[in-house]
Amino acid sequence: MARLLLIETSTTVCSVALSDSGNVVALREVNNGYAHAENLTLFCDAVLKEAGIPFQQLDGIAVSQGPGSYTGLRIGLSAAKGFAFALNMPLITISTLEAMAWGMRDEAAGALLCPMIDARRMEVYCAQFNPDLSEVHAPEAIVVEQDTFAALLKSQPVLFSGDGMPKCRTILEQFPNARFTEKGMPTAAHLAQPAEKYFQESRFADLAYCEPFYLKEFNAGKPKQV
Repeated sequence: MARLLLIETSTTVCSVALSDSGNVVALREVNNGYAHAENLTLFCDAVLKEAGIPFQQLDGIAVSQGPGSYTGLRIGLSAAKGFAFALNMPLITISTLEAMAWGMRDEAAGALLCPMIDARRMEVYCAQFNPDLSEVHAPEAIVVEQDTFAALLKSQPVLFSGDGMPKCRTILEQFPNARFTEKGMPTAAHLAQPAEKYFQESRFADLAYCEPFYLKEFNAGKPKQV
C-alpha cells in the first residue's frame, strides 16, 4: 500500500492528486489552456495540505509520460523528477492513454477500449486495450476518416473516450458498435490505480534517463513576422 503524488499534464488539463492504496484522497485540477507552469506546484502543495501529509511521508511520485502536449509533458515530468530526486523516492511513469483506459474500464461491458487524445485538426493519439487493460494496439497518431475504424467496428464493440473523441464522434457514431463515454478524460485521478499496481511491482523509472513519450517528433515552426 502506498501514498503517491500523481501528476497529469499531458493535455490542456493541469491535474494533481494524492492517492492512498490506489484511492484518490485529494484532487486539484483546472482546464484553462496550458496553464501547467502556473498551477502545478501550487496544486501539489494543496493536495498534500488537504490530506495532512508532508512531502516526506510520500512513498513515491507518479506522472503521465505521454503522448500529448510537448510543453505539458516536459513540465510535468521535470517536476516529478525533481520531487523524486530531492526526496529520494521512486518515480513511476505511466502512459497517458493507459491511465485513460483505466478510467473507462467500468463501462467496458466487453467492448474494446479506445482512449483518444486531441491533436491537430482530425488527428488523435490513440491506443486500444482489452477490458482487462492489456494493450491490443500500441499508441499511434492517426487522422480519423470515414473508414479509419470501419473494419474494427464491424467485428466488435469499441468504447471511445478522451478529449479527442468529440471531434470524431460524428464519423464514428454511424457504426452500431461504436460506444462513447466521458469517463476517460485525462485526469490525475486515473493514475491512482495503475500507479499503485506499478508501485507494488516495483516498476520504477530511471530518474537519469526517463523522457516524455511524445509519439511524434517536435517540429518547431518559424516565428511569425511582426
